[in-house]
Amino acid sequence: MSEINLNTYAPNTWCPGCGNFAILNAIKTVLKSLVDEGLPFENIVLVSGIGCHAKIVDYINANSFYSIHGRVTPPCEGIKLANPNLKVIGFAGDGDAYGEGIEHLIFAAKRNMDITMIIHNNRVYGLTTGQYTPTSPFGFKGRSTPQGTKELPINPLEVMLASGATFLSRGTSHGMEQLKKIFKEAIMHKGFALVDVLQVCVTYFNMYDYYDKKVYELKEHDPADYEKAHALIREWDYNKDAPIALGVLYRKEAPTFDNTFLTPPVSGGVDREAKIRELLSEAI
Repeated sequence: MSEINLNTYAPNTWCPGCGNFAILNAIKTVLKSLVDEGLPFENIVLVSGIGCHAKIVDYINANSFYSIHGRVTPPCEGIKLANPNLKVIGFAGDGDAYGEGIEHLIFAAKRNMDITMIIHNNRVYGLTTGQYTPTSPFGFKGRSTPQGTKELPINPLEVMLASGATFLSRGTSHGMEQLKKIFKEAIMHKGFALVDVLQVCVTYFNMYDYYDKKVYELKEHDPADYEKAHALIREWDYNKDAPIALGVLYRKEAPTFDNTFLTPPVSGGVDREAKIRELLSEAI
């Protein structure tokens, strides 16, 4: 393992048993592994939003950026366009990403931006003490819906598949070893990668028993098979008493927006660094 120290002095304020701990420990292990394999540590940038998930950047000693609620994806895109050499990893909650921020995810997937989005999907607004989110089940009783929500949940992976995402996967906070594998594949994927983590909030929506009974790990699945991936994504729609597939659901190779956008013409190419300096000097 690398000698880099990813620990910080920030006191951890997550509730005991929170699924965020699994995501934190998994991503720290993966980042160390990638650095050991030659990825420059200074080329890693973490972005988070607002919510319990967002504190993850306080607990990892790496380049990071705090965005506002629902706006994790745009800074990830901007950072990647500014410096394509960076590995940009965004962390967002389900209320953050699939609610206010869903339009940003859709367009990042449509463009095939070369960024990784890790969604802490606990299906509840935990930081604000228990309101329903876009992925909460029909009938969910929380602070904002004491009689039960009357809305059906969305299937975010289906939305992302339809939007053009080139890497889609699912894990749980009771499966840290699998999370490590998925995170690494997602980060190394060239294109828009989204990992939907069924991250349990033990305080406001404890789903550990439910997931432990329903999840299964994909063994023989070709992630290049679009129709099969679609079927697996729709197999569990947040309402049915159906099995939940874990692993890499879909993957394909396609041109990335940052590469296409920044590639100079075949003849008469532009010196990118010189152009950036020119634009900055003009702005000043």
